[in-house]
Amino acid sequence: MIPNNYYVLKFMYIMESLNAELHCHNIFSNGHVGSLEPIYDCNVTISQQLEQAYIAGLDVLFVTNHNTIDGYKQILEYKKNHRKFDMLNVYPAEEVTTDNESHVLVYGINHAIKPGLSLHEILDEAKKQDAVTIAPHPFSLMDALREDSIYCDLFEVFNSSNVDVYSNIKAQKFAEEKNLSVIAGSDSHVKSTIARCTNLIHSENKLDSIIHAMKHNRIKINTIEYVQPHEVLEHIRYKIENSKDYIDWYVSEFYPRSGLAFSLLYKLYMSSPEGILCKALCRLSINTLKRISRKINFEGYNPSIFRERNIGTIAKMVF
Repeated sequence: MIPNNYYVLKFMYIMESLNAELHCHNIFSNGHVGSLEPIYDCNVTISQQLEQAYIAGLDVLFVTNHNTIDGYKQILEYKKNHRKFDMLNVYPAEEVTTDNESHVLVYGINHAIKPGLSLHEILDEAKKQDAVTIAPHPFSLMDALREDSIYCDLFEVFNSSNVDVYSNIKAQKFAEEKNLSVIAGSDSHVKSTIARCTNLIHSENKLDSIIHAMKHNRIKINTIEYVQPHEVLEHIRYKIENSKDYIDWYVSEFYPRSGLAFSLLYKLYMSSPEGILCKALCRLSINTLKRISRKINFEGYNPSIFRERNIGTIAKMVF
């Protein structure tokens, strides 16, 4: 007697196992992240992105820039003149910001979904384009859907940029409790982190086939690994060194009494951005985030404190 799942298993066997990067950015993310975010988000050029994907042996690359699909068509144009990348297929996606500053990943879209909509409005727009949605970094400290992640098609159970660690631990626990279909995301913003997390999709290497496979959970996590401290520093350095006007505006808008302190910190940083002091501050910041994340994700503290931008409240959680 033929087992019930025989034909499913046979179908998956004859399909390709595509090595896919599902969450990465390039320079076309810059200027689109949001009105309260720095203009400069990512320093990865198209050529760097393709080269790193090629070295990593990827079959599929979804470009998930913030609130735009710019960067996708430009990659296709670049590929036309660089046959080296013919075996790497690049597909459209977008990381959309909701009306409460959370993020949603949308795959296989023909045109961008505008930011500022509610989660369910974004999901409706995705459905109109027959797209797939993923809840990225679902329990991160700033831009997470948290429990509302259940409304997306897939769930990013591991994000390599969640260096606070507890966000990923919470995501794993939540996914197990809710029996969610999971993937892993690099959330790459620097060249070396492209393909830090990969997934295997059982599908032909065509967009319609891949979207169908994702919708039916013919996808599994292949590799996971955290970003390294020097990669965190590289991303921070790019944002800070290109965002002086933004920093001045942000401090005057939200922390007007702390302008002098922030100005001195900025000058100190710029005097030696790769110095021992800055590296020590980075390590201290990561440890601070770990402490806060543990309290929010496992001790019942209010996750909205970062959106309220109250330094006093945040500081109390550290101690």
